[in-house]
Amino acid sequence: MNTTLDLFEAATVSLTRAAPIKDRIADAYLNYLVYIHEEDLPADVCEEFRALTDTLTRVRPELRGDDRLRATVRKMSNNDAEIAASAVVRMFGSVSRAVAGVPHEATTSNAINTTNVVPLHAVTG
Repeated sequence: MNTTLDLFEAATVSLTRAAPIKDRIADAYLNYLVYIHEEDLPADVCEEFRALTDTLTRVRPELRGDDRLRATVRKMSNNDAEIAASAVVRMFGSVSRAVAGVPHEATTSNAINTTNVVPLHAVTG
């Protein structure tokens, strides 16, 4: 696992395991996201990645043996952890599109126009 895309993919997959959301976001950051370098990110992802890093490391440790990530995650609400996890997934999508050479606007508009809708029931009459 050596590319930014690989790291985002692994972080996203780690967010899907069966564990509390705070544990999942801490695991994703500690094992994958911390190894991502901003200079390897597409321009539209850099600021969001920086904001996520700041969000996950803003609290100073108060306990011996603790670090900024654990101290921060411990004080986060579940909702804040969910927002952080959603940011990881969004950035993974952006990095994936950048690697594929597909502009974000193209995928957004095509997804709306080409989505197949399956009716839940047939209308009789």
